[in-house]
Amino acid sequence: MQEHERKFLVNSNAFQEEAKQIIAIKQGFLQRDVERVIRIRIAGDRGWITIKGLSSPDGITRNEWEYSIPVKDAEALLDLCDPPIIAKERFIVPKGKNTYEVDVFHGENKGLIIAEIELSEPQEEFVKPEWLGAEVTGDTRYYNVSLLTKPYSTWD
Repeated sequence: MQEHERKFLVNSNAFQEEAKQIIAIKQGFLQRDVERVIRIRIAGDRGWITIKGLSSPDGITRNEWEYSIPVKDAEALLDLCDPPIIAKERFIVPKGKNTYEVDVFHGENKGLIIAEIELSEPQEEFVKPEWLGAEVTGDTRYYNVSLLTKPYSTWD
């Protein structure tokens, strides 16, 4: 299944007032190859396994398969993941016909806030709220898997 996603930095905390839900997330990676990633995630009280393929050159489109798994299995699989485990809070913010997922990172990535929006097609028009900052779609530094080896706190 293909997903079309764009990522942006966030320039204020105004999104928090618009959030309809906040979800605590822990995630790790069983596989971190350039061409494929296998992610394990616990989001709230649900477990997930996700397989992602290589991104398009612009970073918007990639193949992704995501499946719900028992939380106990997700916890056991997180123990098999390469450290560290990424911790963040996800704010669900509806805007127009789409929904932003705004991730506020913790730990070594504290201070990083990224808004993602999934689109039905790469060129789909969408509402851009005032709190949306610079677009970072395709910038691999902002991929969660990259934040394991080069956390935000170590950037210049």
